[in-house]
Amino acid sequence: MTTPRVSRLLLALIATAGAALVQGAAPESAQWYKGNLHTHSLWSDGDDYPEMIADWYKRSGYQFLAISDHNVLQQGLKWYELKAPVSVGGNVSHRGTGPVMEKYLQRFGPDWVQLRDEGEKRFVRLKPLDEYRSLLEEPGKFLMIPSEEITGSWKQPKTATQPERGGPVHINLTNPREFVKPVEAADAVTVMQQTLDAVHAQRQRTGQPMIAHINHPSFRWGITAEDLMQVKGDLFFEVYNGHPGVENAGDGTRLSMDAMWDVILTKRLTELKLGPVFGIGVDDSHNYHAIGLGRSNVGRGWVVVRAQHLTAESIVKALEAGDFYASSGVALRDVTRAGDRLAVAIQAEPGVTYRTQFIGTRRGYAKGSQEMLPPQSEKQPRRTLPHRRYSPEVGAVLAEVAGTQASFTLRGDEIYVRAKIISSKLKNNGSVAGEYETAWTQPLVNAKP
Repeated sequence: MTTPRVSRLLLALIATAGAALVQGAAPESAQWYKGNLHTHSLWSDGDDYPEMIADWYKRSGYQFLAISDHNVLQQGLKWYELKAPVSVGGNVSHRGTGPVMEKYLQRFGPDWVQLRDEGEKRFVRLKPLDEYRSLLEEPGKFLMIPSEEITGSWKQPKTATQPERGGPVHINLTNPREFVKPVEAADAVTVMQQTLDAVHAQRQRTGQPMIAHINHPSFRWGITAEDLMQVKGDLFFEVYNGHPGVENAGDGTRLSMDAMWDVILTKRLTELKLGPVFGIGVDDSHNYHAIGLGRSNVGRGWVVVRAQHLTAESIVKALEAGDFYASSGVALRDVTRAGDRLAVAIQAEPGVTYRTQFIGTRRGYAKGSQEMLPPQSEKQPRRTLPHRRYSPEVGAVLAEVAGTQASFTLRGDEIYVRAKIISSKLKNNGSVAGEYETAWTQPLVNAKP
């Protein structure tokens, strides 16, 4: 259960975010900063050294990065055993050895790389964030932010009427001061709520600005829209994740991330009175050497944040205000929220066309929903909860504009409106085949009753 002190903090955060969305004006001194909030290294299940990963992001034009390894903070002494390479999916995985070690030594030198032998085993010391950030950070140019992917799960035992059910619940914590333990429970809502309560309690106790966001809800179909909409104090989820196994587009019997977002926004802003949820784009990269479809690679998804300073505190503040957009390739020159108007200006590429969809739900929408049945070809019983299909009035395309500039003015009956900008350019090395570069703005909430 949420404690009264934490509940008051959650309500304050929701109110602050809602007010920022309505007012919308960014300080004149603010700048746009590109960053990734979800990626992995040899500290958990990534296949490269953290400083090598950070070096790639810096060289590739990112201004901030959070390496979010599973259930660990990059702190303290960690010696990693260098094992013989193994074949995974037809590719040889070296996991820090062979050419991976050669590149590491070439980039940072033998004085930096620490090796030791214990009998026939060889180990390398994985450098903690506070040690390797000094090699890469530059004030105003590149920032490393501490992070943890809090990796929990839910599980329901088998009964006479249903099979055993369960699924993963992963939540990224950006800029923590302390480690947060994963939660195991009988349902996803409890896992998410207890984890977010622990994050907000740490923030209240330490005074350190930090955020948590719900990762890839459809990874192994672990979280439904009905689960996510209930979570108090949740401000963020991943509308785009570059991991090939996260099912951004759904599968016909389960909702896409865009459709989930609209269901969540509609229900939270009307029936549940819980405030908006913002959409984040991430890489979720694990594979830095084998590149292509079926691999979890860098450079697929990110956020661009309008912040006053390139500091963790300023980035967190801007994210909480919804002053950012998510992208899988489309760059925006500007996003404007002014009263009842949402407008975007696109940074166009030669030969590429753009269409902006303004998506929202109007008051008086049909509230019913139906369970989405699995296809007949799916013979095994469902081991996750079924998704539900809602009226086409939930998350309808209210307008579509071609070109590099587009705007939408609320007419008064919209609950919210958000913009999705789709380009004609196929994404290079997308998470799935046939993916087009896209950007997503945060929703403008109608402040009028």
